[in-house]
Amino acid sequence: MLDIKQLRQDPDAVAAALKKKGYVFDVAAFQLLDARRKQADVESQDLLAQRKQASKQIGELVKSGVPVEQAKAQVNETLAKIESQLEALKQQAKEANDALDGLLMGVPNIPATDVPEGADEEDNREISRWGTPKSFDFEVRDHVDVGAALGGLDFDTATKITGSRFSVMRGNMARLHRALTQFMLDTHTREHGYQEVYVPYIVNSDSLRGTGQLPKFEEDLFRLNGESDYYLIPTAEVPVTNMLRDVIVDAAELGDGLKFAAHTPCFRSEAGSYGRDTRGMIRQHQFEKVELVQFVRPEHSDQALEALTGHAEAILQKLELPYRKVMLCGGDLGFSSYKTYDLEVWLPAQDTYREISSCSSFGDFQARRMLARWRNPETNKPELLHTLNGSGLAVGRTLVAILENYQQADGSVVIPQALRGYMGGVERLTAAE
Repeated sequence: MLDIKQLRQDPDAVAAALKKKGYVFDVAAFQLLDARRKQADVESQDLLAQRKQASKQIGELVKSGVPVEQAKAQVNETLAKIESQLEALKQQAKEANDALDGLLMGVPNIPATDVPEGADEEDNREISRWGTPKSFDFEVRDHVDVGAALGGLDFDTATKITGSRFSVMRGNMARLHRALTQFMLDTHTREHGYQEVYVPYIVNSDSLRGTGQLPKFEEDLFRLNGESDYYLIPTAEVPVTNMLRDVIVDAAELGDGLKFAAHTPCFRSEAGSYGRDTRGMIRQHQFEKVELVQFVRPEHSDQALEALTGHAEAILQKLELPYRKVMLCGGDLGFSSYKTYDLEVWLPAQDTYREISSCSSFGDFQARRMLARWRNPETNKPELLHTLNGSGLAVGRTLVAILENYQQADGSVVIPQALRGYMGGVERLTAAE
């Protein structure tokens, strides 16, 4: 959520900044609701002063000769009118506040000044490339055909069990998927300083509002039927970031920042994406990720984003998978994001780079919604934290990249050197596994 003080001070500047995201901020609607709220507060304060003054009138009336009971009755009549007016004003103030909160909950974060202009992914800015795509002397197959030939990927059985956009893995294919998860967690916890956490896969609506998925993106979520207002998580970002909701962290505990890594399944309805990437594992309703989440002091935010992105890049480099790093333009930037780098891995069957990790800084946008704060020792007052997260990496898409980049002419797939210890020495996937 944006800072309402900033909105009041210069709403036109906020509206201008949000245009980079293609969002039209209704300044007039905001100012009208804010004025209604302010007027209700002013009138309430005036009535409270009148009530306080009226309570003193009993003694004054008695001193002037009015009988005690008559004085009480007279004052009580005035107080009753004031209470009735106060109740009406309270309701007006609540309605104005609710409407204002509703408006602000739907306003996206302001993008960083260095975020490029643009409407969609075609306008994203390439920052760097790593690795050289391999040249093949045979016809390259996509991961679906490679996996099916190996007997390790089965989409038909998954469709029978559940429906489209799910998968079943068997044998060493399932083992490789598990190995990738373990490898990513070990790298981030042992080399990058993250603390591993295990979190619920089901969250309440307060958690989704805290990170920005609600109320705007409910159609993308899987909501559970039952007495409680529960949802399946779309990403570990939601439960991990909400660990600090309504928490004030001591400066000593915060240090240079809190860093968490979590492996979870992710569940997304992919509303509005029908027809896109329906083949294979690129866009599924259920997939797994290793998520990286950081909480930092505001002055460390920019540096933390570069570091977090580097941690995700390290996985790709260890697996020797060619990739490129791009900065998202305003039109492709997420609702809550202040600045985002996407890492796109090379997929030879598509002859292009595809997203495998999205690393974002949110500034204090999420923290304001969650009241996630730290106590500044210089002022001894709580201040909002800055939050960041990124995929380190999407496990299924990493598996896809390995199947396509490490495929061999005989149909086998070589296991990257970094994973062989996790595969019990298995060096390649073959149909005869």
